[in-house]
Amino acid sequence: MNLRPIYGHDALLRRLGGALASSRFPQAALLVGPTGVGKQRVALWVAQGLLCESGPGEPCGECSACAKVLNLGHPDLHWFVPIPRPKSGDAAKQVEQVKELLAEAWSERREDPFFGPPDRTASHSLASVRLLQRSVALTPFQGSRKVVIVGDAERLIVQEASQEAANALLKVLEEPPADTVVLLTVADPQALLPTIRSRLVPIRVGRVGDDDVRAFIENEVREEFDAAEVGARVVSADGCIGRVFRRDGDEDDAKRASMLLEAIAQGPTQWAEAALGQASWGARGDFSGTLDVLAVRLRDELAAPSTSPERMERCLKALKRVQETRMEAQGNANPQLALAVLASDLGSLL
Repeated sequence: MNLRPIYGHDALLRRLGGALASSRFPQAALLVGPTGVGKQRVALWVAQGLLCESGPGEPCGECSACAKVLNLGHPDLHWFVPIPRPKSGDAAKQVEQVKELLAEAWSERREDPFFGPPDRTASHSLASVRLLQRSVALTPFQGSRKVVIVGDAERLIVQEASQEAANALLKVLEEPPADTVVLLTVADPQALLPTIRSRLVPIRVGRVGDDDVRAFIENEVREEFDAAEVGARVVSADGCIGRVFRRDGDEDDAKRASMLLEAIAQGPTQWAEAALGQASWGARGDFSGTLDVLAVRLRDELAAPSTSPERMERCLKALKRVQETRMEAQGNANPQLALAVLASDLGSLL
């Protein structure tokens, strides 16, 4: 099954198409926008425009290269998405496992182009970055260039074990081969290391209008919703078509995060009960999702004009602790114990 058309980003696509046609498109770019707004789909459109047989420019949509990109089958398109950590302890075998996991992810997205967010424990591990290095070093197979896309780049584990992964990625972004364009997508650019952000040209992918969301539902997925539900889905999407398929888990994460923050404010007895007394948090996905909400709320407070310098310093330390715990959650850390330690630290900071 091919990727579905893009809805509502016409002005952005015209600008990007013009930049591609005039050779002004950057070699390393960061597509920034809310979750579900279509950043990876726009990145794939850019890849199609770069690989198009009549391009670079706006993709013709008719040539063999365009068709292969739409079917996620172009040999010069390398799309990295968050995946489970490889289980092998051998570095070479880890890279091979990453290849297999990415192939499975591509296959799933061919079958269902309306893919949702990645599993909450999935990431871009050191092994993924090593495979990315190899992909960048390849000679283009079909055309004169290749495109590397890193979706949900906030899932990069660049601090894993050492700075090796960070240094490898930074080298790619700093000096990409002339025949390579690297695109990262991210909902929160502050989740990336400043040294990585500084090497990327930001491209804002904004929300679309309600009419565009409605057109997407009616043209692409109308059979999934009855007439009464379409209006509700349009409103809840809030300009982000990917949120049409939003699951209830997002709201559950927000509720758990709010309960934890309230418990922390009440003192050790309350936060200990909140951290250790809820067995349902044993699911690592729920635990990671809750940490993601905590991180977003701390970043929002940091960005608020009313936040005092002293409070800002405390929030920065708290955010660092949440991010550290988020990384631990992708390993073998016990969610309840990790949350208890985090709650204790946040209690002294917040």
